[in-house]
Amino acid sequence: MSVKYNFCTWQRIIFALKKMMKEIILFTSISLASGLLLINVYNSLIDTKSWGSDIPNSIATAREYYKNVNPGNFYRIFSPLNQLLGLLVLILFWKSNPDVRLTLGIALALYIAVDVLTFAYFYPRNDIMFRTAQLTDIDTLKKAWSQWNVMNWVRSSLLVAGLVFSFLALHKIYLQK
Repeated sequence: MSVKYNFCTWQRIIFALKKMMKEIILFTSISLASGLLLINVYNSLIDTKSWGSDIPNSIATAREYYKNVNPGNFYRIFSPLNQLLGLLVLILFWKSNPDVRLTLGIALALYIAVDVLTFAYFYPRNDIMFRTAQLTDIDTLKKAWSQWNVMNWVRSSLLVAGLVFSFLALHKIYLQK
């Protein structure tokens, strides 16, 4: 009888650990997405103001500053990691409540949309501001900077929406307990 009881106890412990690990991965996903959001907001509040403060001189300074590394080096690592964690939590909670699956799927779609926007919209403007446009082409530089500045708030809003859906999923998971 005690062997059976011990076996059931170990099964419960293993089940609880698996459940806890799933939740830890979801918390990690939320934390990483939150970090990406805060850095994105920092870019809007600090970096873009510096870039646009005295065009073309401020762009020349930014070009010199970003000669070896730039924020893209960070985002190229952590944005795909965020998407990977978003996919992982979707897979881990797939057999969970359909509402949880839906909210995690929407969050993942929003995180992917952020990267699609980054590649399709921001990278071309980064090239204009920091590589290809002549510093004498002030109108082009101002236009690229202005567009970048406005759309970065849209990108941040997509990250906020993704976080809202991730938190909704977390809330629904804890309601099931």
